[in-house]
Amino acid sequence: MEAYDVLNSILVNLFNDILNIEEKALITEEFKGISVTDMHIIEAIGVMEQRTMSKIAKSLNVTMGTLTIGVNGLVKKGYVERNRSQKDRRIVYASLTVKGKSAYVHHMRFHKDMINSVINDVTEEEAEILTRTLKKLEDFFKKLKD
Repeated sequence: MEAYDVLNSILVNLFNDILNIEEKALITEEFKGISVTDMHIIEAIGVMEQRTMSKIAKSLNVTMGTLTIGVNGLVKKGYVERNRSQKDRRIVYASLTVKGKSAYVHHMRFHKDMINSVINDVTEEEAEILTRTLKKLEDFFKKLKD
């Protein structure tokens, strides 16, 4: 039962720490006006091309209403811009402004540093085991979400 208790403690602490540490790491002086939730919307919009609001909502597993509220705030703060499709005015696209792209890069740097801190000191075999184990955890959460 010791392994169960250790894993339970690690997972509970990790979930709490990731949320708290991510907030402290991401919301710097430059990005003090936005929340971690805002950063996750920015991440979901991405830097490659404008995405439809419906695709962004689906990727975040939130309603269109919830996403609209978040995007409205990011538009006001200058991180996101919205445009209607010229072919179908019902379709709304969101894309990042220069300021939004800067926030995106900042967020991705945090994730890169987090992952590198884990994989830098493990063997390839350990990395494969960790990946398989975390995939099982991800699958568990996906089943609960659906």
